[in-house]
Amino acid sequence: MAERVLVTGATGYVGGRLVPRLLEAGYRVRVLVRDPSHLQGRAWLDRVEVVQGDVLEPETMEGALRDVKAAYYLIHSMRAEVDFRERDQLAARNFAQLAEKSGLQRIIYLGGLGDPNKKLSEHLRSRHEVGRILTMSGIPVIEFRSAVIVGSGSASFEMMRYVVEGLPILICPPWVITRIQPISIRDVLDYFIAALKLPGERLPAYQVIEIGGSEVLTYHDMMRGYAAARGLKRWMIRMPWLPTRLCAYWLQWITPIPAGIAYVLIESIRNEVIVRNDSASQLFPQIRPRNYQVSLERALMRISSDQVETTWSDSQASYTGDIRPVTLTTYEGLLLERRQRFTAAPPEAVYRVFTGLGGKRGWLHANWIWLARGIIDRMVGGPGFRRGRRHPDELRVGDAVDFWRVEMLQPGRQMRLRAEMKVPGLAWLQFEVTPYSSSENLVTQTAFFEPKGLPGLLYWYLLYPIHGWMFSMLIRRVVEKAERTR
Repeated sequence: MAERVLVTGATGYVGGRLVPRLLEAGYRVRVLVRDPSHLQGRAWLDRVEVVQGDVLEPETMEGALRDVKAAYYLIHSMRAEVDFRERDQLAARNFAQLAEKSGLQRIIYLGGLGDPNKKLSEHLRSRHEVGRILTMSGIPVIEFRSAVIVGSGSASFEMMRYVVEGLPILICPPWVITRIQPISIRDVLDYFIAALKLPGERLPAYQVIEIGGSEVLTYHDMMRGYAAARGLKRWMIRMPWLPTRLCAYWLQWITPIPAGIAYVLIESIRNEVIVRNDSASQLFPQIRPRNYQVSLERALMRISSDQVETTWSDSQASYTGDIRPVTLTTYEGLLLERRQRFTAAPPEAVYRVFTGLGGKRGWLHANWIWLARGIIDRMVGGPGFRRGRRHPDELRVGDAVDFWRVEMLQPGRQMRLRAEMKVPGLAWLQFEVTPYSSSENLVTQTAFFEPKGLPGLLYWYLLYPIHGWMFSMLIRRVVEKAERTR
C-alpha cells in the first residue's frame, strides 16, 4: 500500500501545488487545515483526507499524524506583527511535540536562504529557528532553504511583476543589487518529492539543504529580464538610500501586496541569499535546476493562458472565515472583483440564466449602459454590440456574445467570457454555481482584468464605481431570475 504523507499549509502557495504532485507520484495524502471550506474548488479535494486542526491549538490536531510516514511543514508567518516569531516558534514546538508521540519518520520543511553567521532579517532568522525547533521531536528533519521562488502567483514574483508592468520609470532602492539565487517553483516541488525517497540511513538528525536556480542574479537583473520578456522599455534609477517602510507602503499602492508582507519581502531581499554548498546536487543529482529565463517564461505562460493553480493570497483567505459578498484582490497577477450570493435555486436553473445573457435578451439590468459601452467600443474600432449571439439559449465554446467570446463552459456549473472590446489590457467575466449545503448553492461572479501598464490600472480604478454598481446588480438579477424560473 502507498505511503501516507501529511501536508500542512495546503491552502498556501507552495502547499497547494505540492498536493497534486504527491498524488501524481502515487502517495496517499492527508492535509491539515484550520478551515476545510477553504479547500473548496481544489481539483484534488476528493482524493485527499482532510483533517481540521490548528498548530497553535495542539488539542485540535489529534489524529493528524496517525499512520503517517512523512510530514511537510509549510507553516510560517508572512506578516510584520511584533509577535510573529513567538507564533512561529509556538506552532513549531506544538508540531514537534505531536510528531514525537507519533510514528513519523521524517519532517520536510521549507525555510529561507541566508548566511546564519551574518545579520539576517527578523523573518529569515525566524525561519532558521523554526527548523531547529522541529528537531526537538527527535525525528530527522530535512530543511530546504530557498531564496525567491519564481512562479505565477508567488508573492515575490507578483511584487516584481506589478512594479515592472505599471511603471515606465523605476526608482530603485539600493538593495536591488543584492545577490540572490531565484528558483523555479517546479524545482522546489521536485526537491520536495525526491526528499521522500532519501534512504533513512542517510538522514542525519538535522539536514539543511540549500537550493537555488542555476544562476546568481540581482533583483535588478530579474526586473530587467522580466521587462525584456514582456517587450517593455523601462528606465531604472537607483537611489543611494530609501527607507524600507516607505518602500513597503509605496508597493502597497502599486502592487496587490499589502504593506506588511511587502516589508517582510524587502527585509529578506536586503540579505544576500545564495547557495553556499553543494548538498542539493550531492543528494539529488537527478535534479538540474532551471535558470531564471526558463522559470520566468513558464510563469508568464501560465498567466497568459489563465492556468490558475495557487497564489500567494490563497492562505490569507483562511483568516476571513466566512463567504464575503464582495472581494477585491488579485489572482495570478490579475486584478479581480468577486461577488457571491446564496440561492435556493438549483444549479441547472442558475446556469441557464447566466448562459442566456446577451443578445436580444440583454444583461438583465441597465441595458442602456451595456449598449452605450458597445457604441463607444464600435467607435474606437472594437466589435461593439453588433454580433449579438448565435442562439438565444444554446451556447458553446468560441461563440460570440455581444463584445465577449465564450472561452470556457462547464455544463451546469461554469461559464467564462473573454472581452474582445477595446480596453488597455485583457478582461474576463466568469460565472459559477456550486453546491454549498443541502439547501443552498453558491453563485460566484468574477471580473478579471490584466492591466497593460499604467493606462490599464487607471482604467480599472477610475471606472470601478460604475463597474461595481453594474456587476453587483448583474449577479443579483441572475439569482432573482433563477429563483423565479426554477
